[in-house]
Amino acid sequence: MSKITLSGYIEVPAEDLAAICLELPNHIALTEQEAGCLLFTITRDPVNPHRFDVYEEFTDKAAFEQHQARVKTSHWGLVTKNVERFYNITKSS
Repeated sequence: MSKITLSGYIEVPAEDLAAICLELPNHIALTEQEAGCLLFTITRDPVNPHRFDVYEEFTDKAAFEQHQARVKTSHWGLVTKNVERFYNITKSS
């Protein structure tokens, strides 16, 4: 099996910033509980308050895809619908 890593950042519009900051701890907690989640971090950029750096590691493609499916139907998915995402996704053994 190949580990899946996602790295990059999101840009949050000003009008969505409060809702995203409020929901972020819940999103992190739920993701960390998912089967196959090895590492999951989202940190706010100290210079640009609208940028959040994202790093995720999942055991395999299936775990990563299950995470993506959960996010799409979650409250996080709703509050981040206007967010711009800049990600690199890689596979490694």
